Amino acid sequence: MSIAPTREAILEAVRAFQAAKVQREFVPGETYLPPSGKVMDADDAASLVDASLDMWLTAGRFHRKFQKELAEFCGLRKALPTVSGSAANLLAFTALTSPKLERPIAPGSEVITVAAGFPTTVNPIVQNGCVPVFVDVDLATHNIDVSKLEQALSETTRAVMVAHTLGNPFDLATVSAFCEEHELLLIEDCCDALGAKYEGRPVGTFGTCATLSFYPAHHITMGEGGAVLTDSPKLHKILESFRDWGRDCWCEPGKDNTCGIRFGQQLGDLPLGYDHKYIYSHLGYNLKITDMQAAVGSSQLAKARGFIEARVRNHDYLLAGFKRAGLDEFFSLSEATPKSEPSWFGFALSLREESGMTRPEVVQYLEQHKVGTRLMFSGNLVKQPAYAGVNYRVAGGLEVTDQVMNQSFWVGCWPGLTEPMLDYMLATFEQMIQELKR
Repeated sequence: MSIAPTREAILEAVRAFQAAKVQREFVPGETYLPPSGKVMDADDAASLVDASLDMWLTAGRFHRKFQKELAEFCGLRKALPTVSGSAANLLAFTALTSPKLERPIAPGSEVITVAAGFPTTVNPIVQNGCVPVFVDVDLATHNIDVSKLEQALSETTRAVMVAHTLGNPFDLATVSAFCEEHELLLIEDCCDALGAKYEGRPVGTFGTCATLSFYPAHHITMGEGGAVLTDSPKLHKILESFRDWGRDCWCEPGKDNTCGIRFGQQLGDLPLGYDHKYIYSHLGYNLKITDMQAAVGSSQLAKARGFIEARVRNHDYLLAGFKRAGLDEFFSLSEATPKSEPSWFGFALSLREESGMTRPEVVQYLEQHKVGTRLMFSGNLVKQPAYAGVNYRVAGGLEVTDQVMNQSFWVGCWPGLTEPMLDYMLATFEQMIQELKR
């Protein structure tokens, strides 16, 4: 009769299997250099298998561990994991419409945002019956142009919801002061900016709530995943309600009667004593993660500081290389927001009009030579087909946004890129200039 292997033996075998994987050698011009990617190791694999051996599957011990560690890492009291950064944005905004709040955001309210960003930063505004008010960005940082805030303000403005573009914090001092002066809510989309700081404070700690993404392209990953962060226990409960079917109960999976009055309440038009586990106070969703995702997230979070340092190092290496080679004559390079410490998601470039090149030929050349590129997300959301029938307002013009749509793109600076890879990227840019400028 065989003896079943112990958990420790299984996990040790998983680590050995993962460590034995042969890493593909980098061959300049043959190995594709993606603009983003994940860095995973034997500990990540072991954590994933460890959680799966429990066969609990839904949120459990790793979920509790991860949300506590994540809140501490981000400098906030509460973290609520969910299935994606987009879901986090939906939860964050929708929670602020809850009737449990003193001044919830009402349908028809205006929300200041930018059109040069990712659509799911803006979609929750529309999905909740509110009106996005688009302001322009500034080309140096690709972030919101704070000089346009007052112009965007109206009697119905209730919030500002914007992202820290490519890990570069927006001007939080000005935006925070504007929100405080006009009693507006601030939702910080930090999906690209885990670990970034402004005036020494982590991004996400300035707003009413903040969001993160754990998609493989981001600073840490659990495959698919995200989180909402807040300092407010009350808002955290509301967020949890919307994430977990809209229920009024806050018991963790597998636990009952945490409140002690499970059968002793009367809410809505339900009869007295109706089971609190089946009372719903919001029109919610089911956007929970599994414990296996949380296990990977927790393992990745332990390495986050190193990942962030590598991103900054790679970004600085490329920046110095571009300036040394005179490539900034052809491209305007992204700048860190004053008083900030970016946690770079990508290396942003905007083709100068006088360069004599077009962005399509530039990105096609780079892709053909195995240097991956990405555009600045949606470019200009109001030009996207999905927004053809959307009720929105534009405050001032979107001239820089259109410039971003037509001339900006980015390449990678993620931790999986080595100096030889970065040197090849720089050499490819130099070669491209020589060939396309002939």
